[in-house]
Amino acid sequence: MVLAMMLFAGEDAFFKTVTADVAPGFALAMFGAIGMSVFALLSRRVGERVLNPEMVRPRLLIRSVFELGGRLFFALALAFTPLSTTSAILQATPLVVTLGAALVLGEKVGLRRWSAMAVGFCGVLLILRPTPEAFRVDALLAVAGMIGFAGRDLATRAAPPSVSRYQLGTLGFFVVLAAGGILMVVAGDVPRLPPLRDLGMLGVTAIFGVGAYTALTLAMRTGEISVVAPFRYSRLLVALVIAFFVFGERPDLWTLAGGVLIVGSGIYTLLRSGRVTAVTPV
Repeated sequence: MVLAMMLFAGEDAFFKTVTADVAPGFALAMFGAIGMSVFALLSRRVGERVLNPEMVRPRLLIRSVFELGGRLFFALALAFTPLSTTSAILQATPLVVTLGAALVLGEKVGLRRWSAMAVGFCGVLLILRPTPEAFRVDALLAVAGMIGFAGRDLATRAAPPSVSRYQLGTLGFFVVLAAGGILMVVAGDVPRLPPLRDLGMLGVTAIFGVGAYTALTLAMRTGEISVVAPFRYSRLLVALVIAFFVFGERPDLWTLAGGVLIVGSGIYTLLRSGRVTAVTPV
């Protein structure tokens, strides 16, 4: 999970850089096409089918719907919202995942962890600052993306074991491609081949994404969700460093305080989670 979060932070930085010159929808579609091709080749390399019949079953269709929503809104958040704000809000994903694991998958969550989740959500409110003077509408894009990713992670946990991580990756990046196509249609963008520099950067973004996606799938299929999920907080530290040195962002006190509350609640949730059940990765 830590490796996945470091790679995702790098992916976010490259994608945000590209969308300064390339329309977000086209960049997302290209990113999805490259990632889908890589995972399809990996499936063929190990001698498995690229497409699994389980992909059209309800559980994976639900996963794809959540992934579609998460990718759509998070891509827009990266394009139009400061990276520090977007990344801080995204850190609430483990709280939503833990909530979903308790309500949907029946995992046991005690009163203290419920309280920790409440504190974490207060951190999200600090970042959003829902007052007429300080409220940022574009920050809701990150909230919507975060909810989509939480649903995606829960559905990954419930995915049939017969679907390999490479097949899940192919499906996931196909959804990314579809999300990019939807953004292009909505925005009325005309597909134009970007400069070679931007194409190369999209390729690097896809490499980061493939590595992160693989590591995330392994993490969510191993052990108890409420134990694994809090390790996602490592993404925020990397993202803040990148935001500071690459994009020149200076998060204000409210954003930093909200991030501390979210991360603190996640660490407490981890400490209260008990022992990790060792399961062989799929």
